[in-house]
Amino acid sequence: MQTIAKVILKRQGRHGSESGHPWVFQSEIDYIKGKFVPGDIVDVFNARRQYLGRGYINPRSQITVRLLSRDEEIVDRDFFVRRISRAWAYRQRFLAEPEYCRLIFSEADFLPGLIVDKFGACLVIQTLALGMDVYKDIIVSVLDELLQPAMIYERNDATVRTLEGLPLQKGFLKGQGETMLQVRENGLLFYADIENGQKTGFFYDQRDNRRLLSKFVADAEVLDCFCFTGSFSIHAAAYGARHVTGIDISAAAVEMAKKNAVLNQVQNSCDFQEANAFDLLREYSDSGRSYDTVILDPPAFTKSKSSVESAARGYKEINLRGLKMIRPGGYLVTCSCSFHMDRNLFRTVVAEAAADAKRMVREVAYLSQAQDHPSLPAAPETSYLKFMVLEVQ
Repeated sequence: MQTIAKVILKRQGRHGSESGHPWVFQSEIDYIKGKFVPGDIVDVFNARRQYLGRGYINPRSQITVRLLSRDEEIVDRDFFVRRISRAWAYRQRFLAEPEYCRLIFSEADFLPGLIVDKFGACLVIQTLALGMDVYKDIIVSVLDELLQPAMIYERNDATVRTLEGLPLQKGFLKGQGETMLQVRENGLLFYADIENGQKTGFFYDQRDNRRLLSKFVADAEVLDCFCFTGSFSIHAAAYGARHVTGIDISAAAVEMAKKNAVLNQVQNSCDFQEANAFDLLREYSDSGRSYDTVILDPPAFTKSKSSVESAARGYKEINLRGLKMIRPGGYLVTCSCSFHMDRNLFRTVVAEAAADAKRMVREVAYLSQAQDHPSLPAAPETSYLKFMVLEVQ
């Protein structure tokens, strides 16, 4: 039996892995005892030689070890059967539409570096770290055995793989077929482009939040900025909005949004336009346009701590403009998917925007991502989405 190398952490400081975080950074490691090759399984100990867990190692990455277990369990096919079975059981228990969900959410499902999305009979897989990519064939075999999908598609074209020394690639790992699929969310249908769409082809993380629109958009005039392929817009129209204007800078996203509207027979109440949402918000607010509901769901404004201040200015700007356009008694729906924009800071930014806009607001809801995107209390990185609804006076 091969001896497992031991990673010993430095004596100084309190390491996140000692408090349950699944990452060990290169800067935390004192030395490594034993031989290994990148991607191997290693055991991690603190400076007092207390066992912290077992994971895979890649010295090329700043996150040098990603922990798979706090126990000395063997990482083999049976290990992945247990992990994936529990993840699927969790989705079946908590989701109304488990056939369409994020099946594996990396660290939050105790499989760091692995993403699996379920699009009905098709699974889309990403192995984003070397140590997980080593087990890709086993993972595909287990997914095939447990869920018996018609197709499994690999979306390993994410640039983060280059940081792990991995090639970029995509294609079918099981079966063949169309790569433009239909998915169901809250009873509505949406196209998912698993070959060329963003990430795996569809974003499930706002499922529960979109359903909340049903409480306040009936007969409303809605402006949906950064609408992407129209998920919020189409939910609003399906929940009875009088008219929805969706704005996105991507021509391809706007065309897909139009197709999604037709798919759900709400095209007569939806208007999608290709435009820069920042410019349009400024133009519309300056010209005195008004709406009953404004939805702001932009892409991440920051992916590092160093740019949080700039991101905060961006969030304040769009929220200020949106708030100015909302009719008394209307609603602002505002989101941030930037992890580094923490919940308290985001609330502060929105409150400052309301004060500058001279609008009185009250918080209706402040939620996070859907239950198929669970989070770990010890790993705040897994709780990234902020979704706030404000009633505007």
